Amino acid sequence: MTLQLRRNAAPIKMRNYGRVVQDTIDYATTLPPSVERDSLEVYIALCMRQRNMIWNRDQETGVQRVKEDIIRLSNGKLTCSSPAFERFMAQPNASLIQKKKKKNG
Repeated sequence: MTLQLRRNAAPIKMRNYGRVVQDTIDYATTLPPSVERDSLEVYIALCMRQRNMIWNRDQETGVQRVKEDIIRLSNGKLTCSSPAFERFMAQPNASLIQKKKKKNG
C-alpha cells in the first residue's frame, strides 16, 4: 500500500506565511469548536508570528496583526477569541527582550 498526497494547487493567499500555514488554517476551519481547535489557533498564531519575524526583521508586526491575518485567511471562520488565544496575546514579546539583551551585553 502506498500513500499518495494530493498537491494543493490553490494559490497562496499570503506568501509570507506559506502554504503550510494556509492549509493548517483550512483544516482548523473544518473542526468543531473545541479545545483542540483553540490549541490549533494558538499554534497557527505562533507559526505566523515566527514567520513575520523572519520576513520583517526590522519591525515587530505584533499579535494583533497575526490575529487579523488569521481571520482574513479563514474568511472569518476562526475568530481567535478563545481564552487560550487571549493568554497568548497577553504574553510579552520575547523577540524584543532577546534583542535588548544582545545589544546591552
